[in-house]
Amino acid sequence: MTVAARSAKVATVPAYELRRRTAVRAGSFPHEGEDIDTGWHTHPMHQVQYAVAGSAQVETATSRYLLPPQQALWIPAGLPHRTTLRSVRSFSVFFAPELVPTTTADARVLAAAPVIREMLVYAARWPITREASDPVADAYFHALAVLVADWIEHEAPLRLPTSTDPLVAEVMAYTDAHLGAPVTEVCRAVGLSERTLRRRFQEDAGISWRRYRLQSRLLRSMVLLADGHGSVLDAATAVGFESVSAFSRAFFQATGETPTAYRRRVAS
Repeated sequence: MTVAARSAKVATVPAYELRRRTAVRAGSFPHEGEDIDTGWHTHPMHQVQYAVAGSAQVETATSRYLLPPQQALWIPAGLPHRTTLRSVRSFSVFFAPELVPTTTADARVLAAAPVIREMLVYAARWPITREASDPVADAYFHALAVLVADWIEHEAPLRLPTSTDPLVAEVMAYTDAHLGAPVTEVCRAVGLSERTLRRRFQEDAGISWRRYRLQSRLLRSMVLLADGHGSVLDAATAVGFESVSAFSRAFFQATGETPTAYRRRVAS
C-alpha cells in the first residue's frame, strides 16, 4: 500500500516510499512538526515507533493503540496499520526482518526501559534514508535488535480492540468520548438494552464493556499526565474515576507504577 493524505491539512510522508527502497538494513526516521495521518499501509521492515513528546495513535485491523510519551510500539514487517500523529515529537527505528527474528504477528506496546529509550534516541544519527551503512552503525543496530527481540516478550497492556460490527463500534466510540458515562447512558445513546450491549460487546470485542472502558480511561489518563497540566486528581476526574485512590490502584495494576511516578518519569 502507499501512504495517502486524508485531507488538505494532512502531510504526506514520502519517506515511507524511501523505506521500501532503502539500501541499509536498519535506520531511524524522525518526525516533528506537521500533523500526519499516514493512511493504511505496510512496509517490508520491522518498525519500533517511539513517542518522545505528545501521543501517537496506531490502528491495526484488530486493535487501536494510543502511544503516550516514552512508550514504544512494535509493528512487525508486513502488518497493515495506520498511524496518526497530532502535536507529536516521535521517531521510528526500522529493522530488516532478519535482524529481529520473531513469530509475533501483532503489534505490541512496549514499556521503554531507560537504556532502550536512550538507544532509540541515539539511533537518530543513522537515518533509514542514508545511502550506505558502516561497521559502527551495523554493530549498534545489531545490539539494539537483540534488546528489542527480548523486549517484545514484555508487552504493556495498553491496547483497545476495534470492531467491524457497526453497533459495537458505536458503543466504543461513545464510551471513548464519554469516559464517565455509566452503562445505562451508553445503552440509551446507542439504543440497546444493557444485557444485549454487554453480551454483544463481549462476543465481538473479546473483552467486557467494563474492561474496555477501564482501558480507555487509563490510556487517556496517561496522555493527560504526560501533558503536565493539572494534578493527578484532575486526570482521575477527567477520565471518570470517582476518587484518586481508585484511579491510582487501577493505574498501578495496569502499568506497574503510580500515576505520580509515571508523570515524573515521562517529564524527565
